[in-house]
Amino acid sequence: MGPGSSGSRSGRARNDGGQDSESSPWGFYGFAATLQPDAHFGRIPAAYAGVFVAGSLAWGMTFDGFRPDRWDLTGSAICLLGVAVIMFAPRNAA
Repeated sequence: MGPGSSGSRSGRARNDGGQDSESSPWGFYGFAATLQPDAHFGRIPAAYAGVFVAGSLAWGMTFDGFRPDRWDLTGSAICLLGVAVIMFAPRNAA
């Protein structure tokens, strides 16, 4: 952050002790996720995040003319590999 910076990457002034006001619902979402009765619930948002990364690159390429470099594509492939491990790894039915 440079001199005169608001302390926020988005350029908005902070008004809640250091967090952008738009990010505060995510803290509640993270807390609510810990209350889920399924012990494996965490796999759902983890897999979604991997698909989101790849989908974001595809969206940018299709609609915005974005040209990913090899590191964008490598990172996206790693994310999708992670999704495959999360979704399809053999597990005990305990």
